[in-house]
Amino acid sequence: MVQADNHSPSTIGSDAPAKKHDAIYFAIAMAALALWWLARKHASLLPLWAPWEFSWFEFLSAWLTIYWYIRGVAAVSAVGRPSLLRQISFFIGMLVIYAVLETHFEYLAEHQFFFNRIQHVAMHHIGPLLIALSWPGAEIKRGMPAWFRRLVEHRIPASIVHVLQQPVLAAFLFVGSFFFWLIPSIHFHAMIDPRLFALMNWTMVIDGILYWCLVLDPRSSPPARVSFGGRAALAVVVMFPQIIGGALITFSSRDLYSFYDLCGRIYPNLGAHYDQTVGGLITWIPPAMMSVVALLLVLNAMRLSEERSLANEPHDETTPVIDASQWTG
Repeated sequence: MVQADNHSPSTIGSDAPAKKHDAIYFAIAMAALALWWLARKHASLLPLWAPWEFSWFEFLSAWLTIYWYIRGVAAVSAVGRPSLLRQISFFIGMLVIYAVLETHFEYLAEHQFFFNRIQHVAMHHIGPLLIALSWPGAEIKRGMPAWFRRLVEHRIPASIVHVLQQPVLAAFLFVGSFFFWLIPSIHFHAMIDPRLFALMNWTMVIDGILYWCLVLDPRSSPPARVSFGGRAALAVVVMFPQIIGGALITFSSRDLYSFYDLCGRIYPNLGAHYDQTVGGLITWIPPAMMSVVALLLVLNAMRLSEERSLANEPHDETTPVIDASQWTG
């Protein structure tokens, strides 16, 4: 039997990639430490794109996820990589969420109701939808350290996600979490308590990603959790409660969110009623539009799935076949 050579080409220099990854982790940690120190000691020196209130959890979650995605994409051949459009969708989605959480935009969201609504729509709808559209799970897991990947794939977090993505519950949580934090008394306490404020923001991000990943799963069922018809229904059913909720805020004749008067509005001349009306419209129109966009994306995914089935599976010419491309474009 020929013994394996410990100095074979496959093992020579194997420490180099590990050292490179360690250096990147170190760089991310040092950047986080520098921003944390500057935000605490020299906040006036930070530019608009820097954090208003630095959060270790938000910063590391964003940049480690981005790094793992890049590493996961680079680990496979060009044929197995996601398309350029999917990659762009991922990075834009991450950028949208990061921009409203870890920049000076957060200050605007704390001092003007309609900016707060822009923040939540970005965290709960636009950013997560773009991330789900990129379908990045496999690439992110591939780029993770092995120990962290085992933790993520453990049966406990997997079971929690499985429950949260049960279709009826997922739709209820998607609408419910969005409007729960808009109950005036709860919104007031969330805005004055930093811990509740952070919880509010992260429920928006996590729930948005879980919901849109359920709806925009590009695979047929199975292995997808819900059929294409069910996903189309999920995209539509959440639209109507959001329209109603946004309309109630828009047409309310009284000031529902007194916090912004107490903390001082960025634009005090606009007035509480105008601020609330604009915020209600932002709560009403963009989320409804995202549901329409999601419906179109689901129909397109169904069309692509049917085209793959037609291309890969032989069929009897006498059997009628419905081609989705004839009616989805």
